[in-house]
Amino acid sequence: RSPGLCAVIHYLVRGQLGWFGLTVACVVPGYAAQLLSILWFKEDGHPPSRWLLVLHVLQLGLWKRYWDVLRTVAKAGGSARAREALTQQGDVCVLRLLEALLQTLPHLLLQAYVVVAVDSAGFVPGVSAGLSLLSLAWALVSYSRFACLLKPGHVCPPAAAILCLLLWRTGMLGTRVLALVLFARLYSFWVFAVAGVHWLLMSFWLVAQQTNIVAQPCRWRLFNCLVGAVYIFCYINVRPGPSKHRVAVFYAVSTHLFGI
Repeated sequence: RSPGLCAVIHYLVRGQLGWFGLTVACVVPGYAAQLLSILWFKEDGHPPSRWLLVLHVLQLGLWKRYWDVLRTVAKAGGSARAREALTQQGDVCVLRLLEALLQTLPHLLLQAYVVVAVDSAGFVPGVSAGLSLLSLAWALVSYSRFACLLKPGHVCPPAAAILCLLLWRTGMLGTRVLALVLFARLYSFWVFAVAGVHWLLMSFWLVAQQTNIVAQPCRWRLFNCLVGAVYIFCYINVRPGPSKHRVAVFYAVSTHLFGI
């Protein structure tokens, strides 16, 4: 939370109320992950207490889930505990990825635009953007690591593989964000047209793949639209089985057609 908080204080002290309001607004979508976390606690048979609700209001609910994972791992003495720890880890990885996409990504785009187009010497927005980039990349790496653990016969990836994956995600996201910010600086609102075309193509592509992760038709369409928006910035595998061909198509379209 510190990068966003530092940016909020920075703009408030300098009297830049416009950027202050936009930075605060980036925090609001993150409550979707907190709300989903409360609902999952309730579905798991743990009615949320007043203290738990306060933690989620302060956007510390995921930290509570991380603490639960560490406590379960420390007490793990059998396969049942190990499966419980894996389930808890999966919940927090999905929630953290959702929070990163809804909250950290908009904050990253906003601070990167401030650094590139408004205040190139701004230290606080630059540091805030850099830390947000690392946070988003780590959320994607954590999700990929958990997906790897779910595969039969797979073990935990080594630290070197995690580091390489983190560097790859950071570089990929950094170049995407920089390309969009530079395009927005040069062509203003035309960036929404480019991103919109990218989003539509990716959404139609997901529909053509018949992803069956969501059963209900209306929720299935909404899911494809949401993932299509995520595909503007990065690829997330939402289907079981080998994904190298889908990744190749994604990067071919993103790189050669849009240049981002």
